[in-house]
Amino acid sequence: METSGNPTNSSLFQWLGLLEDSDQPPDSTPPRVITLLASILEKMIQKNEKTFHTRHNKDNEITMFHGSKAPSMSIYRYTERIHRYAHCSPACFVVAFDYILRYLQRQEATSMARRLTSLNVHRLLITSLLVSAKFLNRKCYNNAYYAKIGGVSTEEMNRLERTFLFDVDFRLNITTENFEKHCLMLKRETVPCDLRKLRTVLGELTCSCQAI
Repeated sequence: METSGNPTNSSLFQWLGLLEDSDQPPDSTPPRVITLLASILEKMIQKNEKTFHTRHNKDNEITMFHGSKAPSMSIYRYTERIHRYAHCSPACFVVAFDYILRYLQRQEATSMARRLTSLNVHRLLITSLLVSAKFLNRKCYNNAYYAKIGGVSTEEMNRLERTFLFDVDFRLNITTENFEKHCLMLKRETVPCDLRKLRTVLGELTCSCQAI
């Protein structure tokens, strides 16, 4: 994937911490993309769980990404943990966000909807980041290492990766336009907004309301 040469976009990428010459030195605080990704995922979950009043709504599809209970670690702490130990490039977090949305958008034969909740977000995060790191980075840790980071067994990590790849039809390429769109969405997380404004931002994606 090649990023745009547009100076405005280059400034955005640097602000998010996606460029090597970012103003954030190595091993310092995580790049902004980490905080913003965790924030937007948390808002999506709050919207879903508030709307349906329960984590096990009968109209929701239960998948192997669902746990029996929500992990105690927050989304931010989990995302920051992956960044700290996996050493994948910051751009992987933008691409992983795109992959999660593709996973949620997939149309199934069943009428059950896929929604992001506190029960599936952690497994979707570790899996999408593993896949994005393998796709984007020249060097990437193996599944056993990612399993330790994510708090799952190697066998489960293998199954999650395989299932995820089939669920997104192995469509891993991301266009420059979509990458920049997701970067802009993440940047807007710095501006306080109510749920109505959040729905407007999410609506800019080419996905149905059911997908989120």
